[in-house]
Amino acid sequence: MPAAAPSEVHADAWATAAAEDLEAERARRRARHGTPPGSAAEEFRKLVDAVAGKLSDLQSPLLGAVAGPAAQQVVRQVVQQAKAAVEPVIERNPDVFDHLAAAGSELLAAYRSAVQDQERRWTARDTPPRDPGERRDPGDEPGTGERIDLD
Repeated sequence: MPAAAPSEVHADAWATAAAEDLEAERARRRARHGTPPGSAAEEFRKLVDAVAGKLSDLQSPLLGAVAGPAAQQVVRQVVQQAKAAVEPVIERNPDVFDHLAAAGSELLAAYRSAVQDQERRWTARDTPPRDPGERRDPGDEPGTGERIDLD
């Protein structure tokens, strides 16, 4: 039987093989590390679903046995309305949640940096302790204790 002619060779053989290898690697990683987190929009949707589930299952001891079922029905209705309002926003703007998550990470990194620098200054022992009678600013002078009527 003659070998396949070059025109009969699958045109995207390289792409197909690469896709198969990539899928095999993903399956290996999922088996080893579990399912990776989804996009920020997917994670937000999971959070909304989890909170909605917890609120729907919440028993209200403050309302008593009589109002309990009615109160639970109201909670379920509010949760469903909130989910109905959030879902279209997530669907229309999934990238917004990725950007918000990235911005939150950047803010957290900036905060950590500021706190670490301040802690380093507070714990540095290269300056001699100050005399308790010494004032930092001229504005630290004790006031006259005059009462101010704000009415």
